[in-house]
Amino acid sequence: MEYVVVSKVSEIIVEARRKGRKFLLESEAKTICAEYGIPVTKFMVAKSPEEAVEHAEKIGYPIVLKIISPDVIHKFDVGGVMLNLKTPREVSEAYQKIVDNVKKHKPKAEIIGVLVQEMAPSATEVIVGAVKDPQFGQTIMFGLGGIFVEILKDVSFRIAPITIEEAEDMIKEIQAYPVLKGYRNMPPADIETLTKILVNTSKLVMDYPEIQELDLNPIMVYEKGAKTVDARIMLE
Repeated sequence: MEYVVVSKVSEIIVEARRKGRKFLLESEAKTICAEYGIPVTKFMVAKSPEEAVEHAEKIGYPIVLKIISPDVIHKFDVGGVMLNLKTPREVSEAYQKIVDNVKKHKPKAEIIGVLVQEMAPSATEVIVGAVKDPQFGQTIMFGLGGIFVEILKDVSFRIAPITIEEAEDMIKEIQAYPVLKGYRNMPPADIETLTKILVNTSKLVMDYPEIQELDLNPIMVYEKGAKTVDARIMLE
């Protein structure tokens, strides 16, 4: 089983490098995450409005659509994301609108397709990241996700590889830990799943030192389980 994991991830990275791409496509990043036991939202790649509707029917509504282009890193900035689509008509129209938006803002952008993704129910949002430091090598980061990571800067760090115990300590170290334990009307987050995500992320970046940065934000954490909504991987 280990051989399969290594070969599939390597194939994605080698192909990206062959094409001169520093950033992996989100579909590629999520495939790699899934291979390493990091839970992600259901997703499929569509290359036409009709195909997007077919995928949406299989995944189940509501749906999120995102542009897939090696030339578009910040999808929201170019109108490359449509949220909470609830009908086949909405999906079809959103597909075309996303493509038109990208062509308008970046006429020369290569459009590979559109990511058709389940819209994860709202929950406590966290971020898991990794950065290759020139001095320390791969480092793992954890904190509250979404806009909170930028506003509060409430994060913890460890040098990879990390153990389960170290992952647990990372989670407990942030000031917002009481939120994860459950606060007022907010249910507790699945700490065990979070711990596994941190350990598996550590293993991924240690197995593939060519990964310069990894950003999973947000990860929706439920009372049981979690789903990575957005995933970004940058190579050296």
